[in-house]
Amino acid sequence: MIKEAIILAGGLGTRLRSVVADIPKCMAPIAGKPFIHFIIEFLKENGVEHFIFSVGYLHEVIEKYLQENYAELNYTLSVEREPLGTGGAIQLACSKALERNVLILNGDTLYKIDVATLSNFHQEKGSDCTLSLKPMQNFDRYGVVEINENGYVQSFKEKQFYSSGLINGGVYALQIEPFLENSFPEKFSFEKDYLEQIVHDNSKIFGMIQDEYFIDIGIPEDYERAQQDLS
Repeated sequence: MIKEAIILAGGLGTRLRSVVADIPKCMAPIAGKPFIHFIIEFLKENGVEHFIFSVGYLHEVIEKYLQENYAELNYTLSVEREPLGTGGAIQLACSKALERNVLILNGDTLYKIDVATLSNFHQEKGSDCTLSLKPMQNFDRYGVVEINENGYVQSFKEKQFYSSGLINGGVYALQIEPFLENSFPEKFSFEKDYLEQIVHDNSKIFGMIQDEYFIDIGIPEDYERAQQDLS
């Protein structure tokens, strides 16, 4: 069972500035609480015991919130002094991890997967990285992930309109050692420069379908929907 999580909480929230103040995206208020509250509570309910918050933009706001509201939480801060991209942020945060495997989540997305099921699948497959895949209909905001009958990731398709497909829900189980053995630059994209590259190298990248609640508050329409869903 994976009991450690990296939360990517360094986003600028530029697309939300029409509806919320200039704050980190994960701190956008939802039903009177910062969005990150819902992610923390979900992970606690699913057995996560150590949190690594990957922070950057206005990280002091997040630190103050954690100090005042989660003083009892076992957490570590991984601070980007400049934007490193999702890959660079994960690479830096992994250096602070205590376990061999870690969950990775986006601070602007709540995807209520079953963590134990993902953990078991990830470890049974000996996977380097396991993606949680959300079935979706009639969308153009996300690319599509194709897997075979064993869950092995075969390809990533670009964003365009799809009538149905599996999207990358942004929750990963990552085996740290193989990931850090790659000679990545300091700044890179986890999706483009890691996942989409090594899928062609016969690496062990798997996807697991979890048709659970999913909300990404990155655009105003879904931010407003979250206000209703999570109230």
